[in-house]
Amino acid sequence: MTPHVRPFDGPPADWDAFARSASGWTHVHLYGWRAVMERTLGHECVYLGAYGADGSLRGILPLVRVRSRLFGHYLVSMPFLNYGGALGGDEAIGALTDAAVTRAEADGVTLLELRHRAAAPVRLPVSHRKVTVVLELPTGDIAPLWDGLPAKVRSQVRRPGKEGVEVRFGPDQLEPFYAVFAEHMRDLGTPVLGQPFFRGIRDTFPEDAWFGCAWLDGEPVAGGCGFQWGAEFEMTWASSLRRYNRVAPNMLLYWAFMERCVARGIAVFNFGRCTPDSGTHRFKRQWGSRDEPLHWYQRAAGDAGGTPSPDDAKFRLATRIWRRLPLAVANRLGPPIVRLIP
Repeated sequence: MTPHVRPFDGPPADWDAFARSASGWTHVHLYGWRAVMERTLGHECVYLGAYGADGSLRGILPLVRVRSRLFGHYLVSMPFLNYGGALGGDEAIGALTDAAVTRAEADGVTLLELRHRAAAPVRLPVSHRKVTVVLELPTGDIAPLWDGLPAKVRSQVRRPGKEGVEVRFGPDQLEPFYAVFAEHMRDLGTPVLGQPFFRGIRDTFPEDAWFGCAWLDGEPVAGGCGFQWGAEFEMTWASSLRRYNRVAPNMLLYWAFMERCVARGIAVFNFGRCTPDSGTHRFKRQWGSRDEPLHWYQRAAGDAGGTPSPDDAKFRLATRIWRRLPLAVANRLGPPIVRLIP
């Protein structure tokens, strides 16, 4: 019997228990992300549950509505993140997908996008425009990973330490991380997510969310933020200041995150998503990692493509202008804009 789909109205603990037991779950499937999206970004969340005849939960799908006159009207699972598609058995995933399509059509949505990590029984066109890059970590001792790195990478990891760079972890690293991240995004010509978004993450997931910064002479020069779930850690956001490229603080930063993972028994280091063959992709592959093509299933209205991207030709002029903005101006103007670009 096909499961019945309706808005999830049970205890958040029931949602999380189902998510953690489902194949292919990720951190962004946890219910706490609903509060982050609603409170820090002001987006409507449509969290759907698929239920069996006996009322038991058979599947879940977190959807977030992102709507603007300038960029369009989207239903995404999950925006600003890499994963979030439906979880459950094949019938439940099919029923949840059908319900999402019905909602998208009724609401006049420009694009429905279900960001699955792997292939799923979803009857929608799929995009592989992004990949995630993963690295299996050794158990108990990081020495085998170090020994397996190319000599050039080992040299680049050592260099920042010789220059006096040190890496610190903890919730107090959120503000210095954000200072580096915001400047880096401005230099790329891309609006930055607001600091309240990251504070919401830190406060909602105090054990799972990691903030780390590389420091040199009392200044944060590189920073990263990511999540642990199960036996995996994903570095979701990372950046460094261009004026310190010679020191390569990002190399020591990534290595420090890997050391922390091995010390905590984490088996997989996930570098996060990137565009195939980009410079970021090459950076992530130099560690001996491998690609996993992402499966983003889409239902588009008319000729709508994917969600807006700074790589699109139509945004090139805006990107060039944004790079020239004073940092304070970019940080003030950016968050209200980027919250509308999922």
